[in-house]
Amino acid sequence: MSRGSKINELREKMGMNRREFCDYLGIPYRTVQDWEAGKRELPEYVLRLILYRAEMEHVIKGDSKFSVGDKESN
Repeated sequence: MSRGSKINELREKMGMNRREFCDYLGIPYRTVQDWEAGKRELPEYVLRLILYRAEMEHVIKGDSKFSVGDKESN
């Protein structure tokens, strides 16, 4: 699964549309759109920071914890 797909999945688990997600994180809409479309590569550390914030603020909906996984091939 690509990092852009993980962002898309996370956004959906948070129950937000793309605009709400961007406003919540302060990330430009076009950047998230490009990540999700695979036009721009999302840095691993940024994905981890986004996940950390969502987990700490308990924004992720559902009974299981969303995780990225430690190993990913580029």
